Amino acid sequence: MPKAIVHGHGGILLEHFKALALHGDLGAADTFFWFSTTGWMMWNYLVSGLLVDSTIVSFDGDPAHPDLMTLWRLAAEVGMTAFGTSAPFLLACRKAGLRPGDDVDLSRLRMVGSAGAPLPAEGFDWVYADVAPKVMLASISGGTDVCTAFVGMSPLLPVRSGEIACRYLGAKIEAFDASGASVVGQLGELVITAPMPSMPVGFWNDPDGSRYRAAYFDDYPGVWRHGDWITIAADGSCVITGRSDATLNRGGVRLGTSEFYAVVEALPEIADSLVVHLEGDDRGPGELLLFVTLHPNCELDDALRGRIATELRRALSPRHVPDTIVAVPAVPRTLSGKKLEVPVKRILSGTPLDEAASAGALADPAALAAFEAFARRRRGGTSSAYIGE
Repeated sequence: MPKAIVHGHGGILLEHFKALALHGDLGAADTFFWFSTTGWMMWNYLVSGLLVDSTIVSFDGDPAHPDLMTLWRLAAEVGMTAFGTSAPFLLACRKAGLRPGDDVDLSRLRMVGSAGAPLPAEGFDWVYADVAPKVMLASISGGTDVCTAFVGMSPLLPVRSGEIACRYLGAKIEAFDASGASVVGQLGELVITAPMPSMPVGFWNDPDGSRYRAAYFDDYPGVWRHGDWITIAADGSCVITGRSDATLNRGGVRLGTSEFYAVVEALPEIADSLVVHLEGDDRGPGELLLFVTLHPNCELDDALRGRIATELRRALSPRHVPDTIVAVPAVPRTLSGKKLEVPVKRILSGTPLDEAASAGALADPAALAAFEAFARRRRGGTSSAYIGE
């Protein structure tokens, strides 16, 4: 549910000036674009391009209409030097077999930005093979909570496939284990251990600050826990592997959802997917449910279920083969394109729909309603292989 965050102004401007001028190396010679809804923090990030005298480009429309080349044609038309989008968009272009670098003139492009979700190695490979071989691929991650990025690119550092180059200046990002110890080279909770300029002023209608503290500071007192899994290498580069509250944990093997989606959505029949793990009791590992949206004229039959299981077993582990695979009309996403694993998990565990998520925050509220119907049927002892049935 929305937290009704109250932001200040000066801290966000300072954050964006730093990110764009120093980490993005943008200036007056640049034409800067980032596809975003006006409700996503990346809209503020784009408009802040004016701070560094860049020409900014906005787009009003569907990035997939009439086809996925729309934004790449726009990039060529206006001579973009910096093209920002989401990881799902780049992966969709890859899956569609697009080769923008061959089809339009992207010779001025020197940076491609990716946000909103972890960009896996195959996304990096596609950009360098089929968009432009010499761009700085800027995979960044942060949050609407602070209206900026924590980790991202630097023009002084190499780009490595599947990795984020560095922690941003002024962002004391660490990985904490369950005991609250800072760890390097192993998976941990993404935390901020010193104040950042753009941390929220507070929450609306939270006069004593209790809701604000509960949202970020309860797990590690005095330390901001953001809710992402991160692995920080000794050289400061890092990998984010999904939301910590949506982590799959089967038989003691912990896995972020981004790797799971990379495997499933590489199959040609799968347009989108969402996975949730319902915890069991002490006697069992719980239940792993995979929901898939299929491309037109494709069917979730036993053969496709078998291929999904085989690929997950081969690429990840036998523990990550789903107990149940179900076709759904659509995967629920926020307006900024993020998958809603946690609200789906809550709904499947019995939480009413209006308590699990706010319809106004969803790109397609009907998508989440379908999961509520599925949960209701499960509680009644029946379920269908297709939620729309």
